[in-house]
Amino acid sequence: MRKIIFTGSLLAALLGMNNLSAINNIRLESDNTTVIHQKKTDYKKSNRPASKDRLFTSSAVEKEIVRIKALLTNPKLAWMFENCFPNTLDTTVRFERKNGKPDTSVYTGDIHAMWLRDSGAQVYPYIQLANKDPELKEMLVGTILRQFNSITLDPYANAFYTDVNETGHWQSDITDMKPGVHERKWEIDSHCYPIRLAYQYWKTTGDSSVFQEEWLLAIESILKTLKEQQRKDGVGPYTFKRNTDRALDTLNNDGKGAPVNPVGLIVSSFRPSDDATTLQFLVPSNFFAVTSLRKAAEILNTVNNKPDLAKECSSLADEVEAALKKYTTYNHPKYGTIYAFEVDGFGNHLLMDDANVPSLLAMPYLGDIDINDPIYQNTRKFVWSKDNPYFFKGKDGEGIGGPHIGYNMAWPMSIMMKAFTSQDDAEIKWCIETLMKTDADTGFIHESFNVDDHYDFTRAWFAWQNTLFGELIIKQINEGRVELLNSIK
Repeated sequence: MRKIIFTGSLLAALLGMNNLSAINNIRLESDNTTVIHQKKTDYKKSNRPASKDRLFTSSAVEKEIVRIKALLTNPKLAWMFENCFPNTLDTTVRFERKNGKPDTSVYTGDIHAMWLRDSGAQVYPYIQLANKDPELKEMLVGTILRQFNSITLDPYANAFYTDVNETGHWQSDITDMKPGVHERKWEIDSHCYPIRLAYQYWKTTGDSSVFQEEWLLAIESILKTLKEQQRKDGVGPYTFKRNTDRALDTLNNDGKGAPVNPVGLIVSSFRPSDDATTLQFLVPSNFFAVTSLRKAAEILNTVNNKPDLAKECSSLADEVEAALKKYTTYNHPKYGTIYAFEVDGFGNHLLMDDANVPSLLAMPYLGDIDINDPIYQNTRKFVWSKDNPYFFKGKDGEGIGGPHIGYNMAWPMSIMMKAFTSQDDAEIKWCIETLMKTDADTGFIHESFNVDDHYDFTRAWFAWQNTLFGELIIKQINEGRVELLNSIK
């Protein structure tokens, strides 16, 4: 990635553009960060694309923006909410109808491919408005169906192209690449996020029409893959190697990754950051698998009348849950019993957290663990401390990062997860204040920022974090914290 320094007004013109070098007043340098300097901000001027340039418009989302802005007295907070909450719809959604059914491809933003994780997280906050807007509802159905079809195309892939015949940059990876697949990194959460999205859509709208043949094919692929990656019968069919100078973009041991002891947990070769795991039982992703499998079982029993398939899901969830209790905790001398980030079933524990979700910090946000669970609370203290090697603190802010970007680069996603999992109003206020102070005057949330200079950041256009910020603000308002938000100066 390159350093990009802007002068004058910025991101309204940037968003949706494929070629950053087309923007005026750019200086390119040879490191991996983005620095933007902007003139005095006009909080009355939206940084959204012009109406004619927005890819998808929802009447319900537009009304929600008006509602929320009317309640907020801090002009920057209102401005950031308006910029961020619709960013997924404005800039990343490609909606159409194919073979009589909705079909929606959702880019991550500046990378023109659809990650199962990112897309599921990006549109999730709009579900709460689905019953107020038939077109939004149809867009969500299209996303769910495309996710199911993508899993069936390749259950080991994490990212896909809109065109199922397209081949791209990572076709040279040494793995079983197929047309339509952008990247083939095996990540447990690539299966969990589509289930989470479809389940919440069903519970909110009462519409079970998404659970037809696409769903049944997908859940059978999911079960087969998760069981293969328990590695009870050997390593299984998946291997992955990449010719790269970046160690975490490939797997060691001839593409198989580090050895594991088959104790019932599920291997995730890569983390939600798309970085390779060190010890392949990624703990937060295994927790996510448990709750996702139980949601799948409920769907299969209630909607599909498939008790045998439902039982397979429930039994696997029970087995993984038992293994989590037995193999993933660590008696820390300072924090007491905590959850490790990764384990291998041989007794080795990796103690850290990564900002990408699922993470240890975010487990209650995803519904994977009770927020008052004492082991979680101990873990929460650990991950937000200097004892977590990927916690960074500087003069401009603090937060959890990860090896994906590296030293001193905190991810706003971790600050949002701290707020989502907080029961302390003062802490929530601090989180939102920090997010507002570290936007580099752009009105958007970035992938990461330098804790000593928030103008030094990565990814000017990262729709997941933008929409997540909108979700966080709506949550505070719906839970009665308008006064708290308006106390921010």
